[in-house]
Amino acid sequence: MAELVYPPVIGAVRTLFKAADLRIDVGGTEHVPRDGGAVLVSNHIGYLDFLFCGLAARPAKRLVRFMAKESVFRHKVSGPLMRAMKHIPVDRSAGTGAYDHALNALRSGEVVGVFPEATISPSFTLKSFKSGAARLAQEAGVPLVPMALWGTQRLWTKGRKRDLGRSHIPVSIRVGAPVSASAEESADGVTERLRGRVQELLESAQRAYPGRPRGPEDAWWLPAHLGGTAPRPEQLAEHV
Repeated sequence: MAELVYPPVIGAVRTLFKAADLRIDVGGTEHVPRDGGAVLVSNHIGYLDFLFCGLAARPAKRLVRFMAKESVFRHKVSGPLMRAMKHIPVDRSAGTGAYDHALNALRSGEVVGVFPEATISPSFTLKSFKSGAARLAQEAGVPLVPMALWGTQRLWTKGRKRDLGRSHIPVSIRVGAPVSASAEESADGVTERLRGRVQELLESAQRAYPGRPRGPEDAWWLPAHLGGTAPRPEQLAEHV
């Protein structure tokens, strides 16, 4: 079936990024398979992360079907677009339907995008990973493709105003070699290896990142362990 909506949306997103003069640095796109199913797995630091993950899959000419919370599909603007682009709604109170939907997509040769932290990390460090991505890859017999994003939190993240103007903000995207998901290994074991690989990619993106806070008030987007003022993970845990 022809993709009537997804390609024009990608074109609009690229125009938006160009208008904002974002400095996007992408590395490792050769690791996204050009055919067959795969689970694309990324850290989650901003509301626009799915756009950048999808961008990294374009050199391989792949369209990513993202798993996203069901409320996004109920929105009068985003809902019709999400459905037309064949993204996958996730009802956290009944996740079996979303899992089966994603599994069928993978078996049909689609790339499915997953944020295994399940929500944005306010500390901008990796939270623990849910095992769903690993279980999907194991059951479908497809690879996990790890990815890390850095800089997207500066555009729009939880608790901060959007900065979508001509901001010149750098955004780094790193894609790693596929992680095997053997059915003989536990899903928790695969998840642990996957998280370690995403952590390596995240640190690589952070080391290469050209942007620095412009002063103390602008240090909010930098993790505490890198000298910023973002809350530490343990501080957030105290309020859970």
